[in-house]
Amino acid sequence: MSEKDLSRKKAVALRYDQNVAEAPQVKAKGTGVVADQIIELAQQNNIPIQEDTALVELLSKLELDQQIPEELFEVVAEIMAMIYRMEKRVAENEQGGA
Repeated sequence: MSEKDLSRKKAVALRYDQNVAEAPQVKAKGTGVVADQIIELAQQNNIPIQEDTALVELLSKLELDQQIPEELFEVVAEIMAMIYRMEKRVAENEQGGA
């Protein structure tokens, strides 16, 4: 893999709906301009973004709608728990400030 390939921005979007799948699924992935579009859409929709180059590299090898492999459950669960805690704090702050 060339240095140019390694430096190109990558993005992967996951979705978890326990009523649909047992684990989070890859819903979008891309490099370069497509990665920028995925990130922009996430920002516009207030979807939390986690930057983890190694994890994105692994997730980008999965197919769209494919569930994450069991080996990644723990790291993805930690990220999702962090996002849940952040969202809870924001909601509490908004209620307290009303």
